[in-house]
Amino acid sequence: MLSSLRITALSLILFSASAIQSVVAQSNVTQQPIALHPDNPHYFVYQGKPTLLITSAEHYGAVLNLDFDYQAYLKTMQQEGMNYTRIFVGSYVEIPGSFNIGNNTLAPAVNRFITPWKRTDEAGLYEGEKKFDLDEWNPDYFERLTDFIREADQRNIIVEVTFFCSTYADESWERNPFNSGNNVNDIPEIDRKKSNTLANGSLTDYQKKLVAKIVTKLNSFDNIFYEIQNEPWSDDPQDALRTLKTLDPEGLSWAKWAHTASEASLEWQQVMVDQIGLIEQELAKKHLIAQNYCNFRHSLEEVEDGVNILNFHYAWPEAVWMNYAWDRPISFDESGFAGSSDTTYLRQAWQFIVAGGSVFNNLDYSFYVGHEDGKGSNDAPGGGSTSLRQQLVYLHDFMESLDYIRMRPEFSTVVHAPGLETQCLAEAGQQYAIFFTGQATDWVKLNLPQGDFAYEFITPFTGETIATGTLSSNDETIQIDLPEFEHMVALRITRSAR
Repeated sequence: MLSSLRITALSLILFSASAIQSVVAQSNVTQQPIALHPDNPHYFVYQGKPTLLITSAEHYGAVLNLDFDYQAYLKTMQQEGMNYTRIFVGSYVEIPGSFNIGNNTLAPAVNRFITPWKRTDEAGLYEGEKKFDLDEWNPDYFERLTDFIREADQRNIIVEVTFFCSTYADESWERNPFNSGNNVNDIPEIDRKKSNTLANGSLTDYQKKLVAKIVTKLNSFDNIFYEIQNEPWSDDPQDALRTLKTLDPEGLSWAKWAHTASEASLEWQQVMVDQIGLIEQELAKKHLIAQNYCNFRHSLEEVEDGVNILNFHYAWPEAVWMNYAWDRPISFDESGFAGSSDTTYLRQAWQFIVAGGSVFNNLDYSFYVGHEDGKGSNDAPGGGSTSLRQQLVYLHDFMESLDYIRMRPEFSTVVHAPGLETQCLAEAGQQYAIFFTGQATDWVKLNLPQGDFAYEFITPFTGETIATGTLSSNDETIQIDLPEFEHMVALRITRSAR
């Protein structure tokens, strides 16, 4: 009896030790920063699960604008199912009225702009604000930054941390900490368009110090990735791809070309990529790095080894297909400037994600100071609303109803869809996600392999199923009736169980 008890006790001890080791092993697997999925690097893995980043989020000023209640904002984002937001760190700021935005989180009121650096007693260039000392870190800023990331982490929200940005106008440069008239550090006067190049005198050293400080400060967090510079092509745009073949729009000259960054910009960006790698080499965790390449679409000639995510703004689905062979997540990093209708941005999200993209970020102007609940009405060049955010959840749910890690962009399944644009993801013969947008017609023709399949049409506006059925194919073209819909409809096809 005693021997039996000893054996039982020993078994319990061994079982407990094994269980603890298992928990520790799982913890080591899941408690890592968001990363590329090992089975399909076009997507992410986070907390052990395949992850898409789909959001409608504020205009990047949540940390640097002291009047913005980021806790209320993040609570709203969590409650409404958003899992991603983007922030600027304070090396760039706007002034009220920039880009014709009525209420702009990225344009704090006078003396409500907080940065990584302490202010001095000397007057700066911008009305009533003091100069910075780029040699003195501001502990209040880093407390706010880390608290924001911590709050987001607790709410399972991924944060894209953007270090730098092009300065688009002289008026904004007058408020920029890197302007020699706004700091006491003997930085030479430079053309704002060269501030993010190696031809910026001693400024590069300060920029590298900023990167090192933030990367070190945020290393313990798993819910972040870094972006080097927002819209680097704006300083010295290089014509890469003509987007419009016919009539050019008036007042939208930037929409005529997909512009890429200059060689000087790319050289400087690589220095910053290397700086992140150098600092994290000595730290516990390694984080993904995104690079912002251009608007619309372009087939990238080169992607550096240290860059993990390919960011496009105002992206077309072709941006995914042109760059799929780089085997990295492709991101629709910013939308807007296409009117105020939420339908426009909902369509963009579905087209891009079903084309094979992994990130969609709508620039949501319903968030601003005093309306951190995202219910504000804003005079701005874009959309955003509670309704749109709910509709984006339906997109997320649709994708998660599929094993999308096994799926790839596919171009032969939809044989004929008159009057419609289409995108398709597929695991050949097993599962298909198809998105149609345009004028509703009576039918489409699909090419499916031999077998039996179930299909379901879903409206992106409500997430509801509007038609279902079954298909039997002998490896032939099949005509399927389309339900009535407005603007867009999604189709899910899965092989029937035997």
